[in-house]
Amino acid sequence: MKSLLLIATFIFTFSLNAQTPYEKGMNEAFALWEQQKNTEAIQLFERIAAAETDNWLPSYYAGLIEIISSFGLKDEALLTSKLTRAKGFLDNASVISQDNPEIMISYALLNTAYIAFDGAKYGMTLSGENVAIYQKAQDIAPNNPRVLLGKTEWDMGTAKFFGKSIAPYCEDVERAIILFNKEEQTIPYYPYSGLERANEISSNCKKETSPN
Repeated sequence: MKSLLLIATFIFTFSLNAQTPYEKGMNEAFALWEQQKNTEAIQLFERIAAAETDNWLPSYYAGLIEIISSFGLKDEALLTSKLTRAKGFLDNASVISQDNPEIMISYALLNTAYIAFDGAKYGMTLSGENVAIYQKAQDIAPNNPRVLLGKTEWDMGTAKFFGKSIAPYCEDVERAIILFNKEEQTIPYYPYSGLERANEISSNCKKETSPN
């Protein structure tokens, strides 16, 4: 038993030592994000992006953190500042990886943050932009579960806003779950997440569409 522990310790230590500077940086940045140290995580992703000039992922994650942390803000100046920075990060990522559906739907999420803050002010212009973004992303990657889920969630939100049933979109949520489960996760640090969110939406969908 003792020898097994020593071997396990050696393997663990070796794996840490074998990490490249990029891997160490990305792991640390994700750890900071998980600890809700958003500013530190963004700064680290930004430094990694400066070193990894042909890699879209660090800039993508820096932008994504800014977008996610902007939801619920009450100060429009702060919201605009964060989302302007987020757009800059996404722009950097899209220069490296053009027509990337993961980046495209993040632009849509950025627009959604503005709309969630003030639908009357931003909804008219950005809603149409989001429809176009999701359609283009789906044309590029019809079997990408995050694209399908993002578009479906957007369509559901639109339906609710106009007092319509979300039932027509529930099947798309289930299809997204199937695609999530089939997805091969082969690229380190790629944004494969979304299954948990899909299951949550599916559960809510069943509650809202079940007969009373």
